[in-house]
Amino acid sequence: MSEYVAPLKDMNFVLKHVVGLEQIGKLPGCEEVTDDLVEAIFGEAAKFANEVLSPLNTVGDKQGAKLANGVVTTPPGFKDAYWKFADAGWTQISSPPEFGGQGLPHVVATAVGEMWGSANMAFKLCPLLTGGAIEALHQHASKAMQAKYLPNMASGKWTGTMNLTEPQAGSDLALVRAKAVPQSDGSYKITGQKIFITYGEHDYTENIIHMVLARIEGAPEGVKGISLFLVPKFLVNDDGSIGARNDVQCASIEHKMGIHASPTCVMMYGEKGGATGFVIGEPNRGLEYMFVMMNAARLGVGLEGVSVCERALQHALVWARERVQGRPLVPMPGNPKSVPIIHHPDVKRMLLTMKAYAESTRALAYYASAALDIAERSTDETHKRMNQALVDLLIPVVKGWSTEVGIEAASLGIQVHGGMGYIEETGAAQYLRDARISAIYEGTTGIQANDLVGRKVGREGGQTALALLTDVDKTVAALKAEGDVQLQAVAKQLASGVAEARRATDWIVTVFPGNAAAVNAGCVHYLMLMGTVLGGWMMARAALVAAKQLKAGEGDSEYSRTKLITTRFYADHILTKANGFAEALVAGADSVLEMQENAF
Repeated sequence: MSEYVAPLKDMNFVLKHVVGLEQIGKLPGCEEVTDDLVEAIFGEAAKFANEVLSPLNTVGDKQGAKLANGVVTTPPGFKDAYWKFADAGWTQISSPPEFGGQGLPHVVATAVGEMWGSANMAFKLCPLLTGGAIEALHQHASKAMQAKYLPNMASGKWTGTMNLTEPQAGSDLALVRAKAVPQSDGSYKITGQKIFITYGEHDYTENIIHMVLARIEGAPEGVKGISLFLVPKFLVNDDGSIGARNDVQCASIEHKMGIHASPTCVMMYGEKGGATGFVIGEPNRGLEYMFVMMNAARLGVGLEGVSVCERALQHALVWARERVQGRPLVPMPGNPKSVPIIHHPDVKRMLLTMKAYAESTRALAYYASAALDIAERSTDETHKRMNQALVDLLIPVVKGWSTEVGIEAASLGIQVHGGMGYIEETGAAQYLRDARISAIYEGTTGIQANDLVGRKVGREGGQTALALLTDVDKTVAALKAEGDVQLQAVAKQLASGVAEARRATDWIVTVFPGNAAAVNAGCVHYLMLMGTVLGGWMMARAALVAAKQLKAGEGDSEYSRTKLITTRFYADHILTKANGFAEALVAGADSVLEMQENAF
């Protein structure tokens, strides 16, 4: 079974030359974020991912988390790995410095998070959700609440969860029924059931801090009546010590297709009279506050698409280099009767597809994270607003497109293995099983696409999307100006993709105000179109730098040549899908809307 090795060359190259680490280092609070510091952080993270987390991936899949008498036990080795993780400071990487965190920019934390996901996706989910809870508390909780909870959460001593979903309220949070009754001391008694709660109960830490959506008695119906509450597993005394057990229990854990080591819990609040909770911020603004966590989680889940692309690729490469099968179609030294399957053109196509998806989704996720850093830290208000609009546009694309192609890459990994890929012992199937949830939780691909075409394109007249496509046009011009044959071919397909994306965006802007249903009928096609084109843009930006470095005799020549080949492959095999996505959007609504329910 192969172990994960972080693709540090590509990660560092993308961060430096595609995203622009130098610009991030000029932001307030990021002055010490240099190439040398980031490379050192990445090196240590890669070592931890390879030596500690990756070896537990198969163990976690086979053993799974277990529940007995309300107590969840994680698979062998996971608790020890968590404390090594916390003791090494990885829980603190982007947490606020005033509460013991390192305060590093999102783009650095995103790259490190990619390594955790590739090495062990089930393990990664716990710190991912804790980080989202920290962000929500940092932005919206009172100073007293922050002081009481954030230091221990930032250090990893306590973990955090996100409690939205109920049996009758999946994606429609207007249907939330969990109830909060005010108490004389300012606290609330919380009652209700929450489902699909990742790491809602576990054996890592002494306390778990639940972020819970509920309705205060008498609150308005719908989303306007939802508040956000902090509900600890154990109450916390004024001196910070652990107090009495709160009235919150794990009733069961789900038996899932994948991520078996991550306990997905049914949580019961108030079975013995009411769990003590504390309102965060203002009452009835809970969904607004929870979106801080949800956006962080959506970016983190999109990153899972990147992670599985890379891990499935590495696994398939080992197999393709060792599996001897079939005669060569191209003459080879010694005229062998059979060769490793990596020599077969179709296997190369599959591996290149996985590699192209890994590199393009990586760059786009890092680019979105850098925009988030600028939106949060820049002192230029216009720059902040522009980058926040960019983040709002990109998050559904990163979440939806990256996870969809991550699933495709994991499936191709099985295909590379042939029949042995369908056998659990080879390990290829785990990546597909683990990845499949990524396109569902934190909002399905359809929900991301509805958000993209509605809130992010339709309602603002396509302003941000069209401005972004204008930036892509500049890269097309730069490709053409180089005069390189490879780059000319990339420029041709990228220009075509931009034209299709612009056509689709214009159509949405025109149609959405009068016929939102027609737009929603093909919204996933638009999301995939934008991901495909923007991923191609990221690859083109990288290829431009690689070509210049080759010409100047700088950098790693083998890496640069490989980047050019992968980018050309992306242009020829992936960007060419843009027309199909655009056409399905603008011409395909009728066949969806005319279909009657009873026709199925």
